[in-house]
Amino acid sequence: LPPYCVSSSRHIVERQPRMLNFRVEYRQRTVELVLEEGSTVGEIKQILETELAVPVSKMQLKGWKSGDVSDSTVLRSLHLPKNNSLYVLTPDIAPTASTSKNSLQESLNQNFLLIISHREAQRDYSLNFPGSRTIQEVKRNISDLTNIPVRHQQWEGWPASASDDSMTLAVSGISYPCHHLSVCRRSSPANSQEPTEEVRTYVHMVSDSEGDDFEDASEFGVDDSEMFGMGSSTCRKSPMMPENSENEADALLHFTAEFSSRYGETHPMFYIGSLEAASQEAFYGKARDRKLLAIYLHNDDSVLSNVFCSQMMCADSIVSYLSQNFITWAWDVTKEANKARLLTMCTRHFGSVVTQTIRTYKTDQFPLLLIVMGKRTSNEVLNVIQGNTTVDELMMRLMGAMEIFTAQQQEDIKDEDEREARETVKREQDEAYRLSLEADRKKREAQEREEAEQVRLEQMRKEQEEEKEAIRLSLEQALPPEPDEDSAEQISKLRIRTPSGEFLERRFLGSCKLQVLFDFVASKGYPFEEFKLLTTFPRRNITQLDPGSTLLEAKLFPQETLFLEAKE
Repeated sequence: LPPYCVSSSRHIVERQPRMLNFRVEYRQRTVELVLEEGSTVGEIKQILETELAVPVSKMQLKGWKSGDVSDSTVLRSLHLPKNNSLYVLTPDIAPTASTSKNSLQESLNQNFLLIISHREAQRDYSLNFPGSRTIQEVKRNISDLTNIPVRHQQWEGWPASASDDSMTLAVSGISYPCHHLSVCRRSSPANSQEPTEEVRTYVHMVSDSEGDDFEDASEFGVDDSEMFGMGSSTCRKSPMMPENSENEADALLHFTAEFSSRYGETHPMFYIGSLEAASQEAFYGKARDRKLLAIYLHNDDSVLSNVFCSQMMCADSIVSYLSQNFITWAWDVTKEANKARLLTMCTRHFGSVVTQTIRTYKTDQFPLLLIVMGKRTSNEVLNVIQGNTTVDELMMRLMGAMEIFTAQQQEDIKDEDEREARETVKREQDEAYRLSLEADRKKREAQEREEAEQVRLEQMRKEQEEEKEAIRLSLEQALPPEPDEDSAEQISKLRIRTPSGEFLERRFLGSCKLQVLFDFVASKGYPFEEFKLLTTFPRRNITQLDPGSTLLEAKLFPQETLFLEAKE
């Protein structure tokens, strides 16, 4: 056979290398690569080193279907699909400034888990708050859960850096992601002649409720001895409440301090804040947490004031009952300016009827205790208790108001529970519907993926079959012609048995190379890579011989019977 026949055959067998696509993810970047399947894993890393500026020695390339591979692994040996997704890990390289968290902004967006222990109830609350929430807002939420007003809360666990309730959690210095705190109700300060402790107590209460600092009693025109009861009642110079005070919380702070100075520390815990804030706390929480609002109206010009305050308002039973069941708010109407201000507030919050009711009472009928109940449409004054009463009568009227309130509260609780139950059922139905839709979507997507995979596999199978057929045809066309039986040259007759039991017969020149025999067998659908060619006796594996040797050299002359066997 002329030399050009062999070279022509080899040229036709060669084919274009298979190309593989890679999508590589690294942090915020994506790199697209196309390589021959004859490339190695190390070559991919070298390209990525240039693209990502990451040294190969610090790079871990993950995502291979067959697990971790070495840099010398040839891609062809991994039997990869056309398209592949990989990702790079660099555990020894810290994130850059662009990918690290922006400390302040990220902290504001982070969620802090506060585990808050309510000591009296022996109960823990696990609450999530964004870093943008203030300490004051946290305390108000705890007030809703524990029924402890913010001004009465005593905390442990806040870091020293959390010096201001207006600070956000992000800058307060609390631990991330979890921080432990505890809260309890502040006990009433014991009787003390130390004005500094009294000032600290009331300043803290005002700071919690309204955020205004009470700096000095002298701004109300009273010295410290008068404010804290170190002077006699006959020598009092300070009114219960300063006239034209700009801040209601400051006015109530002064009222509470003066009340304690005159009548002692055992008295109702007066709400420090505006009438609107007191109404909000009493009426607008959850139904179980609502209370009655007791509005105490004081008038120093009434002869009943001292007796009512010292004998009724400071009685242990009254103090205890008011503290448990009422939000108690107070105002001094001795000065006309303060009375006018009260009437304006009452008109705004309770309507003109309540305002007109207060107007009808004369000075000698004061002090008054108004019992107000919050209702859905408008707030209602259940009772007006005048100064000429006894402890027993006062207690009976408070208890009567509580009976009315409790009946209304039970209805509100029932309505609220039913509403919450309906909302819960609706949420559960909505969630079940959402989950059903999600399950249907996932099932549909899974089915679509399965169908797409089947189409892909079928397409791949067809491509492989077409590729094999193309190779077979090219080999068949490249074979030298079969020599005649009466040829003057040495002829070798070969009979080849296939795995199916059929026989392939052909004549070859004795000088023909073994490669031509291998190409002939491959052209019949038995490629050299998958089948081996064996002699019968003695048993020899012809495919292990040098393809460049002749049939004569391989002792396949003048005739031989061979058989094909699949390689393992």
